[in-house]
Amino acid sequence: MNKAKVDPNYKVIAENRRARFDYAIENDLECGVVLQGSEVKSLRNGGSNIAESYAQIENGELWLVNSYVAPYEQAKNWGHQERRKRKLLANKKELSRLWNETQRKGMTLVPLVMYFNHTGRIKLKIGIAKGKKIHDKRADEAKRDWGRQKQRLLRQSD
Repeated sequence: MNKAKVDPNYKVIAENRRARFDYAIENDLECGVVLQGSEVKSLRNGGSNIAESYAQIENGELWLVNSYVAPYEQAKNWGHQERRKRKLLANKKELSRLWNETQRKGMTLVPLVMYFNHTGRIKLKIGIAKGKKIHDKRADEAKRDWGRQKQRLLRQSD
């Protein structure tokens, strides 16, 4: 059996599980994050939350707003603010595409997952999303339930 290589550096820090339920993700983009040293240490310990955060474009720059990074205890005097705006790194072509997409009605930038990539750098995957209505959520839930029920029926018939 050939097992896929598992990268020891890849590690998910925080995930926004609610995003795929509340939004229809059309496209996604991987961005770097500008952080302070105490923030990186805290993220290595796993203290963060991106569930209530969002991304926005201000003055030609991409920002992550309202994300939480837990304080790092060993950096008492030179710590960081827990909920500060953090700059996201993307090239100009990607920024212009994101700006054009968000100007359409109902489109927003939602952080999906924050992780350490294979080189050990912190990356954030943001999605270009459109909010779902209640009937869309119900339809998705019904489709998911039918898929589960179909799998059960197939297992029972074997």
